[in-house]
Amino acid sequence: MGLPRGKKILITGGTGQVARPVAEALATQNDVWCLGRFGTAGVEQELAEKGITAWRWDMDDLSAESLKGAPEDFTHVLHSAVRRGEDGDFNATAEVNAVAAGRLMTHCRTAESFLYVSTGALYARRSLDHQYTETDPVDGVADWLPAYPVGKIGTEGAVRAFAQVLGLPTTIARLNIAYGPGGYGGVPMLYFKRMLAGEPIPVPLDGQNWCSLLHTDDLVAQVPALWRAATAPSRVVNWGGDESVGITDCVRHMEALTGIEAKLVPSEVTRETYRFDPTLRRELTGPCRVGWRDGIRRTLESLYPEHVRH
Repeated sequence: MGLPRGKKILITGGTGQVARPVAEALATQNDVWCLGRFGTAGVEQELAEKGITAWRWDMDDLSAESLKGAPEDFTHVLHSAVRRGEDGDFNATAEVNAVAAGRLMTHCRTAESFLYVSTGALYARRSLDHQYTETDPVDGVADWLPAYPVGKIGTEGAVRAFAQVLGLPTTIARLNIAYGPGGYGGVPMLYFKRMLAGEPIPVPLDGQNWCSLLHTDDLVAQVPALWRAATAPSRVVNWGGDESVGITDCVRHMEALTGIEAKLVPSEVTRETYRFDPTLRRELTGPCRVGWRDGIRRTLESLYPEHVRH
């Protein structure tokens, strides 16, 4: 059905890897506002040049005044901003994310649809190749960033509560690994940077981690469908690509494309990833259009063209 037109859209995290491409794509036919701190010099001007209104909002401000002055007549909301918890403060990570979501949903309670970007990292870890569904149990354990999934679980609880109390149609989309030519390129490009630097890449002692890579083009195209799928009480959907992708296979693919060697080191601690059962998401959005091998090649050609073999 394509992207919406003539809507008033609020996006948080609009300078990040996930939401910025969405904001820029939607701004061509809609009134798009991005809320954030805009700590990077010049980013507000960059957004303005794309027709996006930047409005300063610090989600760490838990006061009732934090959104004072912001419009309330948004038709659609994409909430992607997050306090990741790199400082290891579990309490602050849970409180800031949950309160910010509640404030935002209350402020935008008349919207047609609210989309909250959660994470697959909250699932209780099973076998490396387990295909996670929306009904799998969660536990919020992630050795690589312990506070992050705990904050997401807490915020999902807040989002569920406000969706039901306010009657605000809501989709909770548990994102897998988004990647593409925008921003830093996503997790695969973090691995490629390690390859360029000759740094080791930890991999499981046996087998490999699996994921469901989602290219930016598909992510942008699927947002309107996830808005249309919103319900009150809220709906949960795993948001990843159609294909199961082994992380080691992905790294080997980048080796073949560039000739850069990857130093894979077996380890008990790796950046755990999860592969999704795409059934529900495909029912809501239709199939993805970008295969992961082509998507990785296109991303490398955009961000590291000097290293891609031709």
